[in-house]
Amino acid sequence: MTKRGMNRAGALISLALASAIAGCSDGSSGAQLPSTPTSPLAGPVRTELGKIQHIVIVMQENRSFDHYFGTFPGANGIPMQNGVPSVCVQDPVSNTCVRPYHDANDKNSGGPHGQVDAASDIDGGKMDGFIGRAETAKTGCADPNDPACVTKGLVDVMGYHDDREIPNYWSYAKNFVLQDAMFEANASWSEPQHLYMVSEWSAHCTAIDVAASCVNALQTPLVGTGTSGSYAWTDITYLLHKAGVSWKYYVAEGSEPDCDDDAAQCGPVPQTTTTPNIWNPLPFFTTVRQDNELGKIQTIDSFLADVTAGTLPAVSWIIPNQEVSEHPAALVSTGQAYVTSVINAIMQSSAWSSTAIFLAWDDWGGFYDRVTPPTVDANGYGLRVPAMVISPYAKRGFIDHQTLSFDAYNKFIEDVFLRGQRLDPATDGRPDPRISVRESASMLGDLSMDFDFTQAPRAPFLLPGPPLTSLLPKLVVNSTLRR
Repeated sequence: MTKRGMNRAGALISLALASAIAGCSDGSSGAQLPSTPTSPLAGPVRTELGKIQHIVIVMQENRSFDHYFGTFPGANGIPMQNGVPSVCVQDPVSNTCVRPYHDANDKNSGGPHGQVDAASDIDGGKMDGFIGRAETAKTGCADPNDPACVTKGLVDVMGYHDDREIPNYWSYAKNFVLQDAMFEANASWSEPQHLYMVSEWSAHCTAIDVAASCVNALQTPLVGTGTSGSYAWTDITYLLHKAGVSWKYYVAEGSEPDCDDDAAQCGPVPQTTTTPNIWNPLPFFTTVRQDNELGKIQTIDSFLADVTAGTLPAVSWIIPNQEVSEHPAALVSTGQAYVTSVINAIMQSSAWSSTAIFLAWDDWGGFYDRVTPPTVDANGYGLRVPAMVISPYAKRGFIDHQTLSFDAYNKFIEDVFLRGQRLDPATDGRPDPRISVRESASMLGDLSMDFDFTQAPRAPFLLPGPPLTSLLPKLVVNSTLRR
């Protein structure tokens, strides 16, 4: 990671420690909203959704639902009998069945998490491939964070954390909305997931800027280094631009852990606002360049400036760098402190009273989860991941059991700001050969169910960062856990 990238991540964490921003209010009044779009294409599908003026998607990395919330009270997590997990996964090396266990380590390894790994972990619905995949994963890679690799000699995919290690995440879940049926949009790794997050498809295009040349690609959408226009199909920013709705994609500069081609060996890849890569795909989209909106991909300090000045756009994505991402082997504690600082910054700003924050982790990272993903099309869904809704209008202490995927984020954006227009080749004005219109899937739940728009906006719920936790700073392997 560059010194500059570390400073930016550190700036957010320091912000949480200081618990103040220059010019911040308590978030209860005086909100400065984005200018109201004048386009007839803009607006909410229902009047009450107009209370949301800012949607912020905070996307972290590589944790499964059971890994973070498997023991959360009331959630569909790890089955227990007399306080002991009643499920186990076969270890093909030791020929024993390993139960989920509490893991107090700050640094985890996880397992491989590409398309083949997702299929093996799910194993036709048996959900029993996690240990076997981790044990046969490549080790000794030049980049220990590669998605095809794990830390040599350590298999921790059956471990779970709770409020002793992630107290702030559990506090958000207890006070706002926890979603226990949120599935990764695609059954694969980070690159296709980030494409789904902004465009509802993962494809490979054989001709620059030609949407008709794009074909479905679940594992390797980008072949080679790529260039602007390599992603020629339609993304959500096209609809936002056409309707005059503001957006920004904030990137924490530094490095990203996954290799661009999911290969076994590569060095850390720089992540900047101008260099397209797997966590920052928008520079490669034809529409972003043609709409002259490359400048809307900005650094994390631009987020700090915007939230302080009361100029947060209508739609924001906040993307981490390696250090703060929670992508193994990044520390859980560092990621939690960073996320807390982001949420505190919004809560302390004038935007809080009209904001919906969606916090999630992009894929399962090879960690155990017991719930079989439903099938929506050839690409997904992928495995279940942690997800929360944090908003002054969010229901308090609510667990959402609806079937959801990250497609629900774009559906909500479309319902709040675009009068329900979908990324649909038949109606969006820019046809492409995508395999399905994900936002219209009958099984997909409705995020508006997580809000109570009859209540007065709730006051900010500020949390300390870094929080006090029981995380162990070094990896501790307890042989008694394999029983």
